[in-house]
Amino acid sequence: MTTSVTDNPEQSRYEITDDGELAGFAEYHRYEGEIAFIHTEVDPRFGGRGLAGTLARAALDDAREQGLAVLPYCPFIRGWLTKHPDYTDLVPEAQRARFGL
Repeated sequence: MTTSVTDNPEQSRYEITDDGELAGFAEYHRYEGEIAFIHTEVDPRFGGRGLAGTLARAALDDAREQGLAVLPYCPFIRGWLTKHPDYTDLVPEAQRARFGL
């Protein structure tokens, strides 16, 4: 089984594929030095395998590499951040309370 995450800027989303098949995505909106995550979805056929977490980690790692501030409007991304406090620094300190971080 081969899983990969790629940025698809034309669709404004990170996509996760499993053996070449689209399994899910994390939609975003970029503005200047920020990336706002809006919605994350994994097809139920791929559920229970941790793909959403893999997608979140890869998208957030990419945001870190690009030096982007993260605004986690998406409930899944926000929840993932609460479980992985080592990523909280991606959210601007002035915005953390707004997102419950």
